[in-house]
Amino acid sequence: MSLSPHHDGSALYVPEQEPALGQTVPVFVRVPEGTDVRQVHVRTTGDGEPRFVEATVDRRDGHDVWWRADVEVRNPVSNYRFMLTGATGYRWLNAAGQIDHDVPDHGDFRLVSHAPPPAWARDALIYQIFPDRFARSAAADGRTPPDWAVPCDWDTPVVGYGPQAPRQFYGGDLDGITERLDHLDRLGVNTVYLTPIFPARSNHRYDAAGFDTVDPLLGGDAALVRLADAVRARGWRLIGDITSNHTGDAHEWFTRALADADAPERELYYFDVPTGGGEPTYESWNGVRSLPKLNWGSAELRRRFATDPDSLLRRWLRPPYGLDGWRVDVANMTGRRGTDAYTNEVARLLREVVAQTRADGLLLAEHGHDHTGDLDRDGWHGTMNYVGFTDPVWSWLRAEPGDDAGGHAPLPNFLGTPGGVRRRDAYAVLATMNSFRSLVSWRSYVHSWQLLGSHDSARIRTVVGDAARQEVAAGLLVTLPGTPVIFAGDEWGLTGGNGEGSRTPMPWHRPQQRDAGTFDAYRALLALRRGTPELRHGGLRWVYADADTLVFLREATTGTVLVLARRAAGPPVRLTGLPATGSGPAGENLHGGAPALRPAADGGVTLPGDGPTFQVWRL
Repeated sequence: MSLSPHHDGSALYVPEQEPALGQTVPVFVRVPEGTDVRQVHVRTTGDGEPRFVEATVDRRDGHDVWWRADVEVRNPVSNYRFMLTGATGYRWLNAAGQIDHDVPDHGDFRLVSHAPPPAWARDALIYQIFPDRFARSAAADGRTPPDWAVPCDWDTPVVGYGPQAPRQFYGGDLDGITERLDHLDRLGVNTVYLTPIFPARSNHRYDAAGFDTVDPLLGGDAALVRLADAVRARGWRLIGDITSNHTGDAHEWFTRALADADAPERELYYFDVPTGGGEPTYESWNGVRSLPKLNWGSAELRRRFATDPDSLLRRWLRPPYGLDGWRVDVANMTGRRGTDAYTNEVARLLREVVAQTRADGLLLAEHGHDHTGDLDRDGWHGTMNYVGFTDPVWSWLRAEPGDDAGGHAPLPNFLGTPGGVRRRDAYAVLATMNSFRSLVSWRSYVHSWQLLGSHDSARIRTVVGDAARQEVAAGLLVTLPGTPVIFAGDEWGLTGGNGEGSRTPMPWHRPQQRDAGTFDAYRALLALRRGTPELRHGGLRWVYADADTLVFLREATTGTVLVLARRAAGPPVRLTGLPATGSGPAGENLHGGAPALRPAADGGVTLPGDGPTFQVWRL
C-alpha cells in the first residue's frame, strides 16, 4: 500500500470552511514524499473561463509535502482541481481522485459561498421515529380508531404488502415518545426526526389531510409541545417531515379544488380535462390517486406553503413547537412535471423561508436515487444519501444463501429496484461511494444523512443477516463523513423485508426480541463518534481495499484515526507510510478490541485478518 496525493474539502485542506463570495482562500494538496510530482498548479473556472495558478510548497510534515495555492471564490459555487506535473507528464487530481486523462469539470472540487447549514447539524446523531409504531401513552387507549384503520394491538404482526399495509393502526403517539426519551439517551443520540404528524388517512401520514394541526390520534398540538419541550430540555433537536410534492386526497385544498373548477385551490394541483370532455383527471405521485401532486407554478401555493407569515412551513418552526427543521419528502419530484422544472427554485424558496423563520433551521431533502444535480444550489442543505451510502453498504454486507438469518427467504430489493440486493465486492462499493461523493461539495456531502435503512426500506438486520455484519455496517455509519441516522429498532436488531414490513412496533415489553449485544454495539459506536473529533469534522482518505476489506483514515488538525472494516476473514493487511500525529497513545484501539498497532522497524503496521470485524485505532 502506498498513499497517493490527496485533497478533500475538509478543514485540513481548506481552512476557510465558510468562504464569502469574492474572498480568496488557501487550498492545500498533500503529496507523499517520493511521489513523481515536481510542480503543482490549481485550475479554476471562474465565470466559466479556465485559469491556472502555480502552487508553492507550504511545509514538509513527516512523509508528506504540502503544496498551497490561493483560490478566488469568484462565483457562488467555484470549481477547482489540481494539475500534478512530474517526469512523465501531468495528471489531474479532482474530487474523484487522480486521473491521467482530461475529464469534464463536474467532478471538480467546489467552494460554496451560499449561506452554510446550521452549525449544530455537523454534530447531529439522528434517531428516526415512525410515530404509529414507537410507543403508546396511556391516553392512546381512550382514542377511537379512525374509519380507515385496521386496529392492531402491539403484538399484531406487521403486514408488509397489500392494501392492509398502510391501514394497520397500532396507536403510537407523541406522549409515548416523550415517555421513552431515556432510551434514546442511553443509546446516545441527540436529534429526533419524526415522520409526518399531521392528520391523514393512513398510518404513515404522507397523505396529509391538513397542515394546520397535529393529528389528534397522536395527541394533538399539545402533545407536540410536550415532546418539543422534553427534547429541548435535554439539549437535543427535533426535526419534522413535510410533503412538498403532494397532499392527500382528503386535504381541504384538494377537496375544494375537486368540487369546484373555479375554486382558488384549483391552481394548487394539476388538473387535465380529457379531449372530448368527460371527468377531469389529476396528476398524482406515481399514479397513486390518494396523493394528488402540487403545482409549484402556482403563486398561491407558494404563499400558503411557504411565504405567508403563518404558512405551514413557518408556524411549526416557531414557539411553542419550535421544530429545528424539516426533512422534505419526495424532494426529488417536487416541482417536476413534464415541462415544469421548478425544483431548484422551490428548494431555494423553502430554504429562504426556513432561514427567515429561524436562522439555525435545517432543510434536508429526500432523494432515493441520484441527488447530485439538486445540491449546492442555495436550496437543500443535504440529502438522504441512499445511493451513495445505503445501497453500497447493503451490497457489500448482504447475507449469502445459507446464512443463519438471511438464507431462508428472498433477499429484499433496494427501494423497489427489481431483484434482490446484488452482492458486490469492496472495489465496487468504493467506486459507487466515490462516484456520488465527487459530484457534490464537501459541505453538502458531510451534511447529508447516512442511513442503513428507514421506514421506506428493508431493515439492515434482514439485509446483512447477522449481528456481526450489522456491527460492521453501523461502524461505517458512524465513522464515514455525513450525519448518522438510526431508524428506531435497528439498535435492537429488528427485522423487516421492505418499507412497510420494517415499520415494526418497538418491543418494549418483549425483551426476548431485543438483541442486547447489538444495542451495546450501537451505543459504543455512537459514543466513539461523539468523543472523536476526527470522526465528526475530519477529512476522508481511503488507504486500502480488497474484496472483503475497506481501510480509511479520518484526519483533522486534532489527529488521525484509522478504520478497518471487514465482511469476512482474510489475510492480514500490511500498511506503510501512515501519518503518526495527534493526541492520545499512538496505536490505541478505540473500538473493536483488537491489539494496539505497533509499528515495525520500517514504520509499517499490520491489521488483523479476522472477520467480520470493525476496528478503529488512533495513529
